[in-house]
Amino acid sequence: MEHTIIIGAGPCGLACALELQKHDINPLIIEKGNIVHTIYRYPTHQTFFSTSRNLEIGNIPFVTEKYKPVRNDALAYYRDVVSRNNIRVHAYEKATDIIKKNKIFEVKTIKNNRTKTYYAKNVILATGYYDQPQYIGVPGESLPKVKHYFKEAHPYYGLDVAIIGGKNSAIDAALALYQAGANITVLYRGASYSKSIKPWILPDFDALVQKQKIKMIFNANVKEIREQEAIYEVGNQTFCIKNDVVFAMTGYQPDISFLKRIGVQVDRQSGKPVKNEETFETNIPNLYVAGVIISGYNGNETFIENGRWHGSKIVKSIMKNE
Repeated sequence: MEHTIIIGAGPCGLACALELQKHDINPLIIEKGNIVHTIYRYPTHQTFFSTSRNLEIGNIPFVTEKYKPVRNDALAYYRDVVSRNNIRVHAYEKATDIIKKNKIFEVKTIKNNRTKTYYAKNVILATGYYDQPQYIGVPGESLPKVKHYFKEAHPYYGLDVAIIGGKNSAIDAALALYQAGANITVLYRGASYSKSIKPWILPDFDALVQKQKIKMIFNANVKEIREQEAIYEVGNQTFCIKNDVVFAMTGYQPDISFLKRIGVQVDRQSGKPVKNEETFETNIPNLYVAGVIISGYNGNETFIENGRWHGSKIVKSIMKNE
């Protein structure tokens, strides 16, 4: 019997574990990838919007040479946090169901095609959202050429690349692809640049657009993706462009179906799990939510820098219940 099981070993899940350790509770984290798997999936040379201090968890210093850390800095930091604090993590094990019976949770998992059941008094869901892309729902979106994640630019040298979206992930990908020699068209449904774009990269990007090094199309609605083309509309006009690869950088969302299946109430419009705002406890007693999963369809509401504090509220509630 576990005291507390945490589903998800991202920064917010790890922060919950550190908070529980302050109360002599050694939780078990179940993670379908490995620790901070979302950060691992970021582009190889990603620079964070936040400073290293704002990514710290458990009051453990995160020291970097530069003011804003890069992906590899963060991976090393969180590995060190887990190692130094002996946080128990079962990696590459996926939680498939959570059932509450007689005030005890049964947490069912699968790893290497083998199923297992754990028992716990409390469960914290910190599953993030990065594994569930927001699909745009157009013909051809399932083609192999369509990708919802950008890792590195080199494989796309000399190719015609369309990027759907106009926020940070799209702009970062466009800049990297330009440096690697891709021919880039950015298709964005907004009428102007998004206000969420990191201010230190927008001038560089806009300069490339003004010099016609990158083609930026505003008010663009993608209608179809074909093997060698992409079709989009601007107003009442339809355009067809030659295209080898599409990066649909259209955002991500939490696994709403899993939440509903285990009995967590979810707001239909926002996709947010119903919770106590003070304790983060859901409608199921002793089942909590932490991190970006609380934001529903609007993942921009919660980041590491504010989600890392959820653990203190959750653990306070857990200890009070005891």
